[in-house]
Amino acid sequence: MPVVHKSTIRRARQSVKRHDRNRATLGALKSLVKKVQAAVAEKKVEDAKVSLRQATSALGKAVTKGVMKPNTASRRIARLTLHVNSLSASRS
Repeated sequence: MPVVHKSTIRRARQSVKRHDRNRATLGALKSLVKKVQAAVAEKKVEDAKVSLRQATSALGKAVTKGVMKPNTASRRIARLTLHVNSLSASRS
């Protein structure tokens, strides 16, 4: 029978908890991003701006929690902002 250390068992348990927490964070993040994209598709400027603010905040929090890399979050924020800004530019 193989020797399994107590620390190995603890690390496995921690990794399962972290995996679940990270998946929940990413799921919530995806829904916020979709909310922004839907508002842009429907050409609702105010809704898009409010949703963008929420999505930007969530992306920043995901970076601080280590769920997402900083450059990835920055790229996504930039692209979403570009879509929202193009919407408001075409309106005026």
